[in-house]
Amino acid sequence: MSVLVWIEQVNNRALNGSWEVLGKGRQVADELGAPLVAVVMGTETSTSAESAREYGADLVLTLTSSLLENYRLSAYAAGLTQAIEAVDAAVVLMSATTRGRELSASVACALEAGLAPDAVDLRVTDGKLMAVRAIYSGNILTDITFGSPVAFATVRPRSFPMPTAGDAYADVQTLDFALNEDQITEKVLAIKVTDSGEVNLNEAKIIVSGGRGVAADPVKGFALVAELATTLGAAMGASRAAVDAGYVPYKHQVGQTGRTVRPDLYIAAGISGAIQHLAGMGSSKVIVAINKDREASIFERAHYGIVGDLYEVLPALSAEFRRRLQ
Repeated sequence: MSVLVWIEQVNNRALNGSWEVLGKGRQVADELGAPLVAVVMGTETSTSAESAREYGADLVLTLTSSLLENYRLSAYAAGLTQAIEAVDAAVVLMSATTRGRELSASVACALEAGLAPDAVDLRVTDGKLMAVRAIYSGNILTDITFGSPVAFATVRPRSFPMPTAGDAYADVQTLDFALNEDQITEKVLAIKVTDSGEVNLNEAKIIVSGGRGVAADPVKGFALVAELATTLGAAMGASRAAVDAGYVPYKHQVGQTGRTVRPDLYIAAGISGAIQHLAGMGSSKVIVAINKDREASIFERAHYGIVGDLYEVLPALSAEFRRRLQ
């Protein structure tokens, strides 16, 4: 029995979310008394394999093939299934990215295994994995248990901190990829990348978010949020209320039904502090709240608070940061 974590790569570079899952996987494996195994697939796997050793894996499996250059579901599902069988995995974990959700669902279905998607926490209870996930639009947290021999869970990015790299003791074992091109149903005809110039919300060290407090003039309000974010080299976020109102697209939403973030600095402008929003950003190292309602619950979680109108505070902050950062 083992705990297996898929290390997702993009352009032969592992995603930080995979290391977060591996760090939590270390704790789960220790509590289960099982080895922690990482699996890396792609055309270049050595760099990520070495990082997996440093982040606590007991064993690293690599599947290196030109057929794995681009993510294709049937190819990666076959590779993951090989890894599961090779180490008799009882728990399979991965980050809840678009690929992670698809891959976990496909392989779990093929193995008739239980799957907890988009988990925000993992625990071991009575010697078995338990996953915690939000339901009913993020209003309730529920515990998911598994009745199948293999348990799959995908973890919402930024739910856990990055592990600390240490001494690497794990062995690296190479698996021969079992498929040939004729057995892979998907074909990649072209790859197009859209660069919006925005800072990635999941990876951002600084986030400036706006909420329902911009309702008086949403266009101007979020323009001020974006201006401060640009000044600080930050990502722009938003509360669910702001997204539901149509002020900004869903991709900016922070909270249980949006992105879970863990930046060094989180500036919340015009956000009241609903529990669903706090669940998505409450682990930020420093939280600064700006709200004209001094009774807003966001102030209970904030390290620093500014009671004032965001239409006045945000331009002042942008001007002062520009002056100091020149």
